[in-house]
Amino acid sequence: MPRFKHYNYDQDTMVVINYQEQLQSGTFEHAVHILIEHKLDLTVFYPKYRNDDTGRLAYDPAILLRIILFTYSKGITSSREIQWCCETNIIFKALSCDTVPHFTTLAKFVSQHVDEIEGPFEQILLVCHEQGLLGNELFAIDGCKMSSDAAKEWSGTFKELGEKRDKLKRLIRHHLHEHHERDEAETEAELDRDIRRAKTVLFLDESMKKVDRFLKTNSPRMGQGKRNKEVKSNITDKESGKMTTSKG
Repeated sequence: MPRFKHYNYDQDTMVVINYQEQLQSGTFEHAVHILIEHKLDLTVFYPKYRNDDTGRLAYDPAILLRIILFTYSKGITSSREIQWCCETNIIFKALSCDTVPHFTTLAKFVSQHVDEIEGPFEQILLVCHEQGLLGNELFAIDGCKMSSDAAKEWSGTFKELGEKRDKLKRLIRHHLHEHHERDEAETEAELDRDIRRAKTVLFLDESMKKVDRFLKTNSPRMGQGKRNKEVKSNITDKESGKMTTSKG
């Protein structure tokens, strides 16, 4: 038997990192960071703060917006779990500059700034969708992932583009409403994580078994043209064929 170096994922470590370098160019989190830092006017949030001369320093809305929008992209809408992510996940630490807002701070920010949050969220999602950065993210309404074919989806009449914008507004309101409801119910974040982790493991296991069964019970599919070479197979429909154009 060959011998390998031991490894253990369940361990703590101290690592020297630069937070900005963790936000890699071309990712959704990098786009969120750049847009909030350099492109959006967040003064709309300021009137509700009353600590100009006295009182404790508040978390910058720019930090809270980065954290909340990124957690929504991961399907997380619990303030307790968002706090836990800021404590343990390197991307969240990078977005928050290693601050850990208390879950009550996050819940209060969302509940008190619903209208103010919608505008920046809408702008960020429109830009990220246009750049094709939402394809692997979980922004969903009624459990359905949004289409991410930027070149095709983002052409159309003004009416059609307006409908897309309305869809994003509904998407934002859906996440904000879900976040508020979960905080009101005080859902246990640790239980949520365990359930999500278990479902993910089961899904991966089932997917692997499906692919394995297909490879063991089927042979490569050969084309019918002049060049007799293998063509792509489909696990769920063995007789289906790949369309060469969007028109079939």
